[in-house]
Amino acid sequence: MRGKVQLIGAGCGRGLISVKALKALKKADVLVYDDLIDDKLLGEVRDDCKRIYVGKRFAKHSKTQPEINEILIEEANKGQLVARLKGGDSFVFGRGGEEYLALEGIDCELIPGISSCIAVPESLGIPVTHRGIAQSFTVITGHSASNKTESYEALAKLNGTLVFLMGINSIAEISENLMENHQIFLHP
Repeated sequence: MRGKVQLIGAGCGRGLISVKALKALKKADVLVYDDLIDDKLLGEVRDDCKRIYVGKRFAKHSKTQPEINEILIEEANKGQLVARLKGGDSFVFGRGGEEYLALEGIDCELIPGISSCIAVPESLGIPVTHRGIAQSFTVITGHSASNKTESYEALAKLNGTLVFLMGINSIAEISENLMENHQIFLHP
């Protein structure tokens, strides 16, 4: 008997999780969860739910991505209903796409999360778009797993809002590059 995996976005804390996600947590046999979730969500699963921590922080991973994928596959193959709980939205810099592809052939349900790229600014009264000021917004990772870097020259030319996620450890570099390229754009 094969089980099922639900890739669940936990939202960005402050109670910003969908009703559908909460219902899924309450039914789970196995919870595979990250660091970047509201700890109160751990209390939403049944007492008999198996909990597996697979958190990752900057330069500190409890499990590799292939190990996480294998855990999901193994638990589903035991016939379990597996809730894979990830902070924010699984498909916005959350490796949810990689996990979804790894689960090929296994019943998988996607439950989107409320992404911090719009929820956090809004909770602080900051619109990411505003008529006459910003007609678009761009979401950029502030922490890349590869050596690829964004074109700060291109980003500085955009007329919309720039939202950097996971950039706390590179905030100085991001700020310096944007200011430097903004000056070049204004004064070629």
